[in-house]
Amino acid sequence: MKILFFEVNDYEKNRIQESLKENNELVFYEVPLQEANFLENSDADAICVFVHSKVDANILNKFKNLKLIATRSTGLDHIDLDYCNKNHIEVKNVPLYGENTVAEHTFALILSLSRKIHKSYVRSIHGDFSSEGLQGFDLQDKTLGIIGGGRIGLHVARMAKSFGMHVRVYDIKKDQFLAELINFKYVSLEELYCESDIISLHVPLNPYTKHMINDESLKLVKKGALLINTARGALVDTNSLLKALENGTLSGAGLDVIEGEEYLMEENLVNSPIENASKIIASSKKLLENENVVMTPHNAFNSIEAVNRIIDTTIENLK
Repeated sequence: MKILFFEVNDYEKNRIQESLKENNELVFYEVPLQEANFLENSDADAICVFVHSKVDANILNKFKNLKLIATRSTGLDHIDLDYCNKNHIEVKNVPLYGENTVAEHTFALILSLSRKIHKSYVRSIHGDFSSEGLQGFDLQDKTLGIIGGGRIGLHVARMAKSFGMHVRVYDIKKDQFLAELINFKYVSLEELYCESDIISLHVPLNPYTKHMINDESLKLVKKGALLINTARGALVDTNSLLKALENGTLSGAGLDVIEGEEYLMEENLVNSPIENASKIIASSKKLLENENVVMTPHNAFNSIEAVNRIIDTTIENLK
């Protein structure tokens, strides 16, 4: 097979070559698919991408022999699945790689906000060791609302119980056995918004979930709650989030993902296919300037163990 790999670093490249170099032609690009000069290799049998590669019909039309898209992610929202189905291109993802990894990062964001660790760090590196204005709050007896009770969401629920938290979960599918085992309660989305001190998002991005956190849903949120998003940026309407932070509806947000994150780099802005890209990016940059926001660069997946699992699963998918 001729396989093109995009968004690959040296560590990933070496690990992939060890397993696939025999009888395969491997071509590596450090950049996302849409930024790569791949036309000379458009006869590839397979492409391997990550979340910042936009695999749409315009690009897929350039590949005449393509049989497989292997994405090193769980989510598939960056791939035109309709085109793939119509053209008999198989799509493989990595469904299991880092449930505990993303859940641990979720709590890293929660703890940073609840104990104002980010503010404490900035103050201390400037030689100011005053604790004034840095009082946080205990997680014990607080209510954590988890939107999306899949594998990651259930790991978050299990961890929350170890902190002595009350856990509420909203999901279209319910597993009452696990609810009793972990000791959480399924509730409606409206109940979750009203009851939760902290809301954490763990759902895929699709037409039903896009901008599920918006002006209307935020009207239901408990005053002063925290919002955590380690799933997909477009689950949250950025302007609605900014307003909620400004008016005190939310006291803080922990974000590993934000809307339009792939276009925040200035050189990508002119090529942005998303509507109102400039406005979305300007709003996202405002989040960076808000002292009640803790932001990480889509890094929740990025542990040594999880990355190795991603690579190993992707290799098996390609084989």
